[in-house]
Amino acid sequence: MTKYIKSLGTLVLSVLLFSFIDDSPYETTIKSWHQKRIEGLKAEEGWLNLAGLFWLEEGENTIGGDKSNSIKFPADHADAFLGKIILKNGKVSYESASNAVVNLGTEPAKNVDLFPYSGKPTVLSHKTLRWFIIQRGDKYAIRLRDLEGEYIKNFKGIETFPINQEWKVKAKFIPTEGKKLKITDITGRTYEQDSPGKLVFTVDGKEYSLEATGTKEHLHFVYGDATNKHETYGAGRFLDAEAPDANGDIYIDFNKSYNPPCAFTPYATCPLPTKENILTVAIKAGEKYHGSH
Repeated sequence: MTKYIKSLGTLVLSVLLFSFIDDSPYETTIKSWHQKRIEGLKAEEGWLNLAGLFWLEEGENTIGGDKSNSIKFPADHADAFLGKIILKNGKVSYESASNAVVNLGTEPAKNVDLFPYSGKPTVLSHKTLRWFIIQRGDKYAIRLRDLEGEYIKNFKGIETFPINQEWKVKAKFIPTEGKKLKITDITGRTYEQDSPGKLVFTVDGKEYSLEATGTKEHLHFVYGDATNKHETYGAGRFLDAEAPDANGDIYIDFNKSYNPPCAFTPYATCPLPTKENILTVAIKAGEKYHGSH
């Protein structure tokens, strides 16, 4: 019996020691990247606190928690009447209600030009709400955030595939300067984006390619693959890559594939993959998805 207990003790100690073995440097890098990704989603400017997307009509659009407003904010986080958002010939401004407590930064907002803006959007705040103007084609909308909204409160993290360095794939950058990609988003709107180039790579002996948007120094991809709708988000995932080297070589790391904003909120307007960016291979790397958006 004593011998058995000693053997059992040795086994338990071995398991405990094994559990404390450090990740490889590569795994540590991926886990650190994903932790920053989670922190970004939960930040004030992240996607988890989106609480509304309201398309503006030309002219006056009243806002507030009362249902009589043309745009109704969450009643539990907004006073009844906050004022007007005025759209006129592509310009958007805010006119405060007489007793509304709405701020621009730390100062009261009374009459504020919201769009167009230079640099970052002009953000107004009221209690836990934040809002600003976005443009999609010839349409304009209020994008509303609620720092205590349901999606950030209910967020439980993101499941991922096991980290596998084999999904860090060497690719060749093919410049396509001057090329425009026709992008369709989930609302059905279509627009064009510049494409600095595409990546050509091989998985299991078969050649694939991905068209990029962004710049040559910061490439961005929207892609679909055979895991979509089963293990990953149905409308595809996002991926980024840095600039290729002098020979046009670059590594594309599918372990850093991440879900688009639409996976977390119904109030985002995400692009869909182009036809060329829908891969027939199953990319079992990066973020998974088991939600309902």
